Order: sequence, then structure tokens, then C-alpha cells
Amino acid sequence: MTHDLDPTTDLSFTRTLAAPRQVIWDCWTNPRHIPHFFVPAPHKVTEVEIDLRVGGRFNTTFEVDGTLMDNKGVYLEVMPQEKLVFTDTYTEGWKPASEPFMTAILLLSDAPDGGTIYTAIARHRSSASRETHESMGFHDGWGTVATQLETYAKGLST
Repeated sequence: MTHDLDPTTDLSFTRTLAAPRQVIWDCWTNPRHIPHFFVPAPHKVTEVEIDLRVGGRFNTTFEVDGTLMDNKGVYLEVMPQEKLVFTDTYTEGWKPASEPFMTAILLLSDAPDGGTIYTAIARHRSSASRETHESMGFHDGWGTVATQLETYAKGLST
């Protein structure tokens, strides 16, 4: 899967995180870590299911203002410590979702100082979906998640 950006359908940002790439990878691929960073506080992750393989599930449930939200998806690509691609377009067993929203692409590489260059891409089916996600606060939300991830991962790597 390519990560060439299409400005009409894709949103992205890149940040250098002060934690080693292996730790960032572990945070994204181990269900015990996901609740510590995956949604902007004060929202909470209440359940996580990970089957880390192409076609395997990446299901989360989170609580937003007292409302539980289920997100079911699958992994499309898994390149250890480098790339993680998941989508809500399908659920486990390649069953199409009724209302898919996006495909997420996470790219990780080593930063010169021992940290991680972290790129998050949200790929949408249409420009309208991209615009909706942007107006929902993609940059602030995913930026907050990256900050929470960095803080949590630094605690694991010390």
C-alpha cells in the first residue's frame, strides 16, 4: 500500500516523538497499552482486541461524554516497527462495514536522537469524508494522541 498523499482525501501529520521506535510500535500493537493514549483525554478506551496480522481484528470501544462507541476494523498491512495500516472499511473475516470512515496508516522510522519519526495518515473514501474529519479536529485530536503516546512511551522506555 502506498502512502502517497492525495490532498483531496488524505489528512496527515508528522512529529518526532522522544521515545524509541520499538516502544512506540509496542504501544500500538499491544492491547494493554492502547487505553493509555488512543483517544484524547478525558475520553477513555474501555475495550481493545488486537489480532496483529493482515486480516486480523483491531477493535476498540471508547467512552466519549458517557457514550460508548464501538470501532471494529482489520489490519491491512503489518510491517514490524515500520508500518501499520488498519481500516474500519472491513471487519474481521473481510466483512464490509456498513458505514466506513477511514483507513489509518502509521509510519515509524528512527530519529537521529534515538526517538521516532511518527507519521499518521488518515485516508478517506471521499473529499467530503476528509473534510468532515478535518472539521472534527483531526490535527488537534491526532496531535493530542501523539502527545499522550509520547508521554506514555517515555515512561515505558526509562
